[in-house]
Amino acid sequence: MVSVGRVGRPHGLAGAFFVEDASEAPERLAAGANVYVGGEPATIVESKRSAGRPVIRLDRPVLRGAVLEVPRAKLPPTPDDSYYVFELVGLTVHEEGGGAVGRVQEVDPGIANDVLVLDSGLALPLVDACVRTIDLEKGVVIIAPGFVHGR
Repeated sequence: MVSVGRVGRPHGLAGAFFVEDASEAPERLAAGANVYVGGEPATIVESKRSAGRPVIRLDRPVLRGAVLEVPRAKLPPTPDDSYYVFELVGLTVHEEGGGAVGRVQEVDPGIANDVLVLDSGLALPLVDACVRTIDLEKGVVIIAPGFVHGR
């Protein structure tokens, strides 16, 4: 299962709520879409935006903070050299010709490019000059030398 958001604060009196950490693909939170909450299926019966953020209502009550998920198989394949964020989280990052420098803890959207945030405290730009290869099967990201300060 893959997270597409989290139940946030209520919006109105009919059971709608803001979606926190919402998927960037609007169709995943559209009216009629199916999600899982706590392992149980739910259908989105209302979907809108308020203050630029997604607001949805499900066909059943859910607890605030609950994760909204969809099966991995429901996501469309990514183009070559593109990845879902959840695929990168947990990968070990190695400097080319050197050792491991950490594991991807999260991927932050940046102004010019996304940034790999490692558990070691490093923040690496997700650009070709830095990231040489990503191998999901081996669970490894290889970065170019010179992006790790103090080495």
